[in-house]
Amino acid sequence: MDQDKLRALREKYGSAPEGTIFDPDFAEVGKQIFRGGRRLWPFAGVSTFLDAPYRPMKGDDPDLDGLDYALIGVPMDLGVTNRAGSRLGPRAVRAIERIGPYEHMLKIAPLAGCAVADVGDVAMQSRYDLAGCHADIEAYFDKVRGAGVVPLAIGGDHSISLPILKALGRGRPLGLVHIDAHCDTSGPYEGAKFHHGGPFRQAVLEGVLDPERTIQIGIRGAAEYLWEFSYESGMTVLHAEDVLNLGPAAVAEKARAVVGDQPFYVSFDVDSLDPAYAPGTGTPEIGGMTSLEAMEILRGLAGLPMVGGDVVEVAPQYDATSNTAHAAAQILFTIFCLARLAEPARKAAGW
Repeated sequence: MDQDKLRALREKYGSAPEGTIFDPDFAEVGKQIFRGGRRLWPFAGVSTFLDAPYRPMKGDDPDLDGLDYALIGVPMDLGVTNRAGSRLGPRAVRAIERIGPYEHMLKIAPLAGCAVADVGDVAMQSRYDLAGCHADIEAYFDKVRGAGVVPLAIGGDHSISLPILKALGRGRPLGLVHIDAHCDTSGPYEGAKFHHGGPFRQAVLEGVLDPERTIQIGIRGAAEYLWEFSYESGMTVLHAEDVLNLGPAAVAEKARAVVGDQPFYVSFDVDSLDPAYAPGTGTPEIGGMTSLEAMEILRGLAGLPMVGGDVVEVAPQYDATSNTAHAAAQILFTIFCLARLAEPARKAAGW
């Protein structure tokens, strides 16, 4: 070993005080984390999404005063087709410790330099009424949008995306980057059209989602015959095999081309991941993406005008390892990074 180099390293690092970080960019991150040379214990205290501060509701209203971003639980799974249980998803994702604070590829510590809070869960009037829950969700996100706050939601089943899009896309249809095993554009079943297999058909028909600016990524399984609306309406559909053959970078470039420079939403269903990475979900499909592939696709959207997002379909009781909730929390963190990096583009797009 080079003795001069070793001597220099000993002089610089050997007696440095606790919490000392010399690199200026890393030091800025450290300032957010270390207090008197110590870090908060990730396993202590009250669990919140991404360890963000908790802002409880004022009565039935979210406490949005002064916030830039709101992390919102939507514990509703009345629209599930197969295995129920994603109403427990927000609680499971909150329980995941040690996500962030730094995204090494995007080079951002997203909780710094903004006002962000976990504002709790959407208050819904009835645990038995799907349409009523959707109305409550839409009203809640109307308030979030009216306050000028960017929402990041954690479900709950995928039907929650419809009322969120109705709130955010009213008057100006949004684009969509939808990462999922299923297109979720099927029609009514058993007298219901608000189930988790059809939110994006309904969003287009409601006039809040632009199908020409919608891309669906990771699609696979035996339900292809249900997704004709995606093709008929002009959505771009990339199957899991396309992700494998094209690679994440090319998929991200395609997504950028589809949504363009106008406001769009990100919706991430954890069943887009192979069950090896996320078994705790309602409709698992083998042959899915790895968690790294999904993160790389999302990272490729950096700088575009994203106005909100969700992570849905975590059903923790089907996963004894907690890997599904861990993957969801990491994806939530990545989407939050995208939201921070989107600030100039959102402003330029008039949002």
